[in-house]
Amino acid sequence: MNWENLLSTEIFGQQKKSKNDGRSQFQRDFDRIVFSSAFRRLQDKTQVFPLPESDFVHTRLTHSLEVSCVGRSLGNMVGNTLIDRHAILKKKYISSNFGEIVAAACLAHDIGNPPFGHSGEDAISEYFLNEEGKLFKRKIANEKKWTDLTKFEGNAQGFRIITKLQNPNIKGGLRLSLATLGTFTKYPEESILSGKDLKFIRGKKIYRKHGYFQSEKNVFENVALRVGLKKVNKEKGNSIWTRHPLAYLVEAADDICYGIMDLEDAFRLGILTFEETEELLFPFVNSNNLRSYKHRKKHDKIGYLRAKTISNLVKQLSECFLENENKILEGKMYNDLISNIPSSKALQRIKEISIEKIYSYKSVIEREAAGYEVIGGLLDTFIKAVNEAAEDKLSTKNKSIIQLLPKQFFDKKGKVEKNLYNRLLRVTDYVSGMTDSFAISLFRRIKGISLPSG
Repeated sequence: MNWENLLSTEIFGQQKKSKNDGRSQFQRDFDRIVFSSAFRRLQDKTQVFPLPESDFVHTRLTHSLEVSCVGRSLGNMVGNTLIDRHAILKKKYISSNFGEIVAAACLAHDIGNPPFGHSGEDAISEYFLNEEGKLFKRKIANEKKWTDLTKFEGNAQGFRIITKLQNPNIKGGLRLSLATLGTFTKYPEESILSGKDLKFIRGKKIYRKHGYFQSEKNVFENVALRVGLKKVNKEKGNSIWTRHPLAYLVEAADDICYGIMDLEDAFRLGILTFEETEELLFPFVNSNNLRSYKHRKKHDKIGYLRAKTISNLVKQLSECFLENENKILEGKMYNDLISNIPSSKALQRIKEISIEKIYSYKSVIEREAAGYEVIGGLLDTFIKAVNEAAEDKLSTKNKSIIQLLPKQFFDKKGKVEKNLYNRLLRVTDYVSGMTDSFAISLFRRIKGISLPSG
């Protein structure tokens, strides 16, 4: 791989260049994501703690903004050195372009996540693994497409959203640069391979999930070829690629934010004591630079430690990336950056405490349990309705259900998708795109638990 191709400003789905308006193409990518409806809906999607719990805790929106800020810092620090290392880049790029690409990809990194966090992904997968969902396996008759449904993945859904579902009448979706699309894809393989115990991916963290569905496989492969990613295996029909180098920085920014910010949220909610939180953050901070620390209030102390911790980790991670640049460009960096920095053990300790005390907190577990019921119920309701509609056998009840679906679900003649795989994907598009509040409200109304007012 080489940086000239990897930093491609070419716009996916657009033939001509955008007019010069004072922004780089990567800044346009960032702005297009910010103004998309899918990004806006993240304001009402849970990060870890249920939204009404506190006005301080993070939503997917605030988390994404913070990850984007950290990603920009990582990209800028890396870019400063890479521009000096590679004289050819100075002719076309500036160091901040690296930060702009990473910031845009970070901003969109959770855009495909369904309601109720990661349990929402599991709920969608679970539906197709249970008795109701299994009925479709034989009819789809394609193992790869079936695995897309039984291994629903927010990263793959995100790629689908930014390349196809946003602006569905325009080729290219949000029309982002090839560099940003490549950087966005942290897991460059298809679902049938993710988690498999195959020799060429065994034990390699970057292949533990998948980044695109069969419906967007050609789209990703087109992007991959044009930015110069390399195919990992030569087996006919399988799709697994080297990771775009800047995707390591997206992953690192996310790792920093959810690890450290979830800790601060837990402290604010009283799940962790001040002493516990302070002890976990102190290893990241230079104790010789804490003169004003003892005069601060407890909340300010934790905020101060959090800021110093993030700053320290950004420095370590950017240094790690630069030390491994050649290995990354050769496609031979199979682990994440955060496992290779001096503070990895301290971060692992935070992860262990988070699993033990934060992610097992009662309200978090209750939300996850509710998510299974709500998402499973909505999928079942809408899938039965669209399948009846595809066969022109709508029951009286499902005539009403069909009318609840958005207009873009139907073709110009008002008909639903005839292909079963595509039809099921469209339902998962609709349900996974819902906010937490809307999903709960719609589920309650459909089930007759509550009635619409007005």
